[in-house]
Amino acid sequence: MPERRTVALVTLGCARNEVDSEELAGRLAADGWELVENAEDADVAVVNTCGFVEAAKKDSVDALLEANDLKDHGRTQAVVAVGCMAERYGKELAEALPEADGVLGFDDYSDISNRLQTILSGGSVEAHTPRDRRKLLPLSPVERQAAAAAVALPGHGVVDAPAPAATPASAPEDVPSDLPDGLAPASGPRAPLRRRLDSSPVASVKLASGCDRRCSFCAIPSFRGSFVSRRPSDVLNETRWLAEQGVKEVMLVSENNTSYGKDLGDIRLLESLLPELAAVDGIERVRVSYLQPAEMRPGLIDVLTSTDKVVPYFDLSFQHSAPDVLRAMRRFGDTDRFLELLETIRSKAPTAGARSNFIVGFPGETEADFAELERFVAHARLDAIGVFGYSDEDGTEAATYEQKLDQDVVDARLAHLSRLAEELTAQRAEERIGETLEVLVESVDDEDGAIGRAAHQAPETDGQVVLTTSDGGSPDVAPGRMVMAKVVGTEGVDLVAECLFEEAGR
Repeated sequence: MPERRTVALVTLGCARNEVDSEELAGRLAADGWELVENAEDADVAVVNTCGFVEAAKKDSVDALLEANDLKDHGRTQAVVAVGCMAERYGKELAEALPEADGVLGFDDYSDISNRLQTILSGGSVEAHTPRDRRKLLPLSPVERQAAAAAVALPGHGVVDAPAPAATPASAPEDVPSDLPDGLAPASGPRAPLRRRLDSSPVASVKLASGCDRRCSFCAIPSFRGSFVSRRPSDVLNETRWLAEQGVKEVMLVSENNTSYGKDLGDIRLLESLLPELAAVDGIERVRVSYLQPAEMRPGLIDVLTSTDKVVPYFDLSFQHSAPDVLRAMRRFGDTDRFLELLETIRSKAPTAGARSNFIVGFPGETEADFAELERFVAHARLDAIGVFGYSDEDGTEAATYEQKLDQDVVDARLAHLSRLAEELTAQRAEERIGETLEVLVESVDDEDGAIGRAAHQAPETDGQVVLTTSDGGSPDVAPGRMVMAKVVGTEGVDLVAECLFEEAGR
């Protein structure tokens, strides 16, 4: 009988990392590893790191150190770093953090089982040498698909296999994606190589990987590579498989969803894919995240605001609204154009959700620039706002800029805009009092009661809905159920809504 090997995946960062972790889980489960929830119960703790900004990198290091502490008093024998920070820094991270028993890059993912087994057995796996992953694929997007098979693209794992059956014994994640020649199934649809790590009724699906934009503050393209779309059939098959696992909402993620299809010869491919995803049996809600304002098209707005089960939700990456700052960021737009875009959206879907992130204190940002950003935020009526203070990122163009602001100025502007954002999003929530919402129930427990989200709220990043009954109690609902509810109050950005059981949803 094979020796029992256990592994836990600790995921930090964005929803894209969550998809990558579930692909790693699928690969490991396919090779006989037992997945456990808690790192202290695992032989190997795999930490999927984030390498986007300084705070995220610190969280990743802290998580690795915390997992390393388990080796002194628990089952854990090894701690391994994967993900963006591991890919971005490679050997540098391994030298700076000897507590990590392995630092694995994206190229190691296809052989993750053997890598972990080597480490668990006391061997060593050389940390990879980072490289600019943009150079791994052709410059022309339409030439990339043919070359992409030779490049590691986390979250794109599939296997040519029969369509998944409903029984766990034949689920497609039990089949490795890189079987030796002669062992892979001869025909059939490409099934996802993925194993769910929780039972949430919400799951992310990767639409693409990488980014072709060259924002001066962002290092992501250098370690995630050039933009590569997934096949529409792969996205559809993965959505069908998730629906069979009980998922009710899928959220499409990538570094830039508005570019989907450009390397497949059709920049409007998302407009045709969304109705197909919405028609998948069992799926009640399709959400699109990570939209670039400069790439928004009238046809895409129409589909997002008029397709049944596709929620009118706009996660728009504005970053700033002062023209001079946007140009220095190598981005486009201004306050009035951004407000016009939001007005166009709301003319088609008055209750549409909209959120964005902003960077304050960018090199050269004047008081007038900051005031222009305040003007935009004050008039945009966004449901959720993230605010970040600028900091230099290794290898970015902005790190070389002069006119850096004093840190106390950056901190003051960050605090000021954060307070304003908190006030404005709370006001926006109050505007929704009296609205009737369709709410997806996500959790029910004795302490918090029934918690869910409406169409204008994305998981993790936005507010939530606290469900009540007419007498103020907690409704008898189960996670995964869609219910109609009327907003009767707010708690900051969160809504309090009374269930309308006579209009119960699915």
